[in-house]
Amino acid sequence: MDARELALASLIHDTHCSGELPVGHRLRRKKDWSWTLVLAALVGAFGSSFLYGYNLSVVNAPTPYIKAFYNETWYRRHGQPIDPDTLTLLWSVTVSIFAIGGLVGTLMVKFIGKFLGRKYTLLVNNGFAISAALLMACSLQAGTFEILIVGRFIMGIDGGIALSVLPMYVNEISPKEIRGSLGQVTAIFICIGVFVGQLLGLPELLGKESTWPFLFGVITIPALVQLATLSLLPESPRYLLLEKHNEAGAMKAFQTFLGKTDVSQELEEALSESRVQRTLHLLSVLELLRAPFVRWQVITVIITMASYQLCGLNAIWFYTNSIFGKAGIPQDKIPYITLSTGGIETIAAIFSGLVIERIGRRPLLIGGFGLMALFFGTLTVTLTLQDQAPWVPYLSIVCILATIASFCSGPGGIPFILTGEFFQQSERSAAFIIAGTVNWISNFAVGLLFPFIQKSLDSYCFLVFASVCIAGAVYFYFVLPETKNRTHAEISQAFAKRNKTQPPEVKMDLAMAEKKANSQPEPDPSSTLDSSGQSKMSKCVFSLQ
Repeated sequence: MDARELALASLIHDTHCSGELPVGHRLRRKKDWSWTLVLAALVGAFGSSFLYGYNLSVVNAPTPYIKAFYNETWYRRHGQPIDPDTLTLLWSVTVSIFAIGGLVGTLMVKFIGKFLGRKYTLLVNNGFAISAALLMACSLQAGTFEILIVGRFIMGIDGGIALSVLPMYVNEISPKEIRGSLGQVTAIFICIGVFVGQLLGLPELLGKESTWPFLFGVITIPALVQLATLSLLPESPRYLLLEKHNEAGAMKAFQTFLGKTDVSQELEEALSESRVQRTLHLLSVLELLRAPFVRWQVITVIITMASYQLCGLNAIWFYTNSIFGKAGIPQDKIPYITLSTGGIETIAAIFSGLVIERIGRRPLLIGGFGLMALFFGTLTVTLTLQDQAPWVPYLSIVCILATIASFCSGPGGIPFILTGEFFQQSERSAAFIIAGTVNWISNFAVGLLFPFIQKSLDSYCFLVFASVCIAGAVYFYFVLPETKNRTHAEISQAFAKRNKTQPPEVKMDLAMAEKKANSQPEPDPSSTLDSSGQSKMSKCVFSLQ
């Protein structure tokens, strides 16, 4: 045990002795979490994943006004209206550049996070959100649509950083008993962001020609709230202990987040990982991809994030308005009915957060993709037969809402949780870069290819997405272990058989056990002879008697 471990051991001893709470107080605070922990998760998500969800939906309502702004700007510069194909290209770039920015942000995470940590990376990330909001909100006043496009790109950078760092932060501050429930906060706030974007886009609020820039100005509010609040909360204790070697700071953070003074068990668990981390540096993406002891964890994360984006939920939004119109809903009422989709998303995500620690990640993920495949198949049938009877379009609406609920009850949030649970501290940053890269490339691919798929297959395109969902469910059924209420070491051990190699911490424990066995002192030859002689003498005495 080196000096650092001895210092930490004394801190652990202090939490046992002088700093321990009275018995009655311990009984009143039996739960291993505090409201500070909940506040950190909520504030972190409000300034991060909420903005990601908000920016997914906020561009839908003002689309006609933004296109008109593009046309007016083009006419003022060139003296003629913009060509329809050029306008389509500019709008496609405006929408898809968000995903490109997200990929850039994901690739920046390791370099920023290494020096700033989890909390301060989230705080600095608000600078991207605020600058992007100001650019997009001022684009109409400036008469330059390029500013809006640049703002969308910067907002994508914010989203890429947020969706990598926020799950890491929440995972590292949460006790394993509620790690899944708090991890679902990321997905819940994505859904709330989508819903708020739809709500503020209504004509009665900000979805008008004169007020659409304010839809982007709203982005500054969550960013400022997070800046003001998260700065008062502790850093991730595991980051402080394992990467910054700040034992006192880690203990204080554990005590704040867990709401108790005796955090010896948590410190011991982190210290056991620390012993392994001393022999390992922070792995790069390439090193993680090559590491045999996490091969199936990496494959599972890649398939999970690809399934998350390629499962077809984005295709649902393309058909929503037309299906509502076929059901006889007046065109001016459709935006209000569309709010139901955002509401269903939010309710399903909250439900998942409430039951995930009872049901587990595996059943929710497999069941969610399985139900999506079922409803996609049913939706294909109803869209094909929607002119055959007046009630068929209503059945299509039910299928749409059921598909959204199935997605948000499992596949919508669990991928972010699994990425944090699969990997140790030295591997986690690289793992989130891999997950984020797959996420944003898949997002961009769907936006780029879906119009062609829809044009070629029409309503049968949902069969493609149903196949993706089935393939994902089958893979998770055979490969994914349950991670509920397990430590990182236990999850690594669950993958060890499939990886055909033990994780480093197990190898180290085996090596230490073997070394300890080999270091046992050999018996003294003289004592062996003495005992042998005494045995023979006793036998002779016994025979004489």
